Amino acid sequence: MPGYPLVSVVVVNWNGQQVIPGCLASLAGQIFPDFEVIVVDNGSTDGSIALLESSSLPIRLILNIENKGFCGANNQGIEAAQGKYVALLNNDAEAEPGWLAALVAAIGETAGAPCGMVASKILLFDDRRRIDKVGHLIYPDGQNRGRGLGEIDAGQYEELEETLWPDGCAALYSADMLRQIGGFDEDFFAYADDAELGLRGRIAGWRALYAPKAVVYHRGGSTLGRYSPRRLFLIERNRIWLVAKLFPLRLWPLTPYYFVRRVIATAFAHTSGQGEAFAATRQMGAWALIQCITKANAAALLGLPRMIRKRSQINEFRKLNGAEIHSLLEHYRIPLDDLARKSV
Repeated sequence: MPGYPLVSVVVVNWNGQQVIPGCLASLAGQIFPDFEVIVVDNGSTDGSIALLESSSLPIRLILNIENKGFCGANNQGIEAAQGKYVALLNNDAEAEPGWLAALVAAIGETAGAPCGMVASKILLFDDRRRIDKVGHLIYPDGQNRGRGLGEIDAGQYEELEETLWPDGCAALYSADMLRQIGGFDEDFFAYADDAELGLRGRIAGWRALYAPKAVVYHRGGSTLGRYSPRRLFLIERNRIWLVAKLFPLRLWPLTPYYFVRRVIATAFAHTSGQGEAFAATRQMGAWALIQCITKANAAALLGLPRMIRKRSQINEFRKLNGAEIHSLLEHYRIPLDDLARKSV
């Protein structure tokens, strides 16, 4: 429609037959007047494809015969997108009617450096008073965590403000930014991929905002399971790759030190029945968790040469120097105690 920018909404689906109807219904209810929906199916075998093909919501459907992961599938959607902006919405998330409108309004609010990304207010689907994430924070070993995780939403995050980067569960990206810096790094496959894309965008000089009126409800962990070995492996491996690819060189020697600090803090939290590690060991056992983390670190080390080679590509669009990146990471640093003890 004249006067409104076209937004391309990309939804990645893999065996989401039970959740994607709610996701699509929430998109059908958006008050923003000009958007297209692109659904990329990653080789579902649960009946999702028949459901998508019969959807009453007009969608452009891309069918993969294999699972290309969150990164590969979203890149397919981004490549097919025709909009000025690209919005991502997880198949296990449902958006309030004003979600897209709030994201588009926010991205036009900036002065100075252009805004390339907007984060949503993501609340838990089953407890809508509680926050899943409102933007992101990061620890110096590369582990990132949603800001506000597990907190009761009591109006403490109601300001339009800058954030480090948005969570890929529900976010808006400028197509101009994506053309400049590229899409998701497909080596990551899934998890920490939004961190890598977001930090790469920040290094290129793009701002990121948090839009409190862009509300989404997220089930979380419905694809692999919150404490599945595969999910935990990807999270741990990818945080090392994030450091290798994008952190200033001066921070590399400190990464093992901060990792050990996190492990110790997590162990103390575990003894008092707190934190993600405690929840994970209850489900999969301590030995299985240790094996998972060990394998992830080994895989990360094997992939380090490839990540280091990719660093040179960033110089083509780099705007921030090492000191400025360090300052940005420190500004949005998550307290160690929060990282070790908080869980949903």
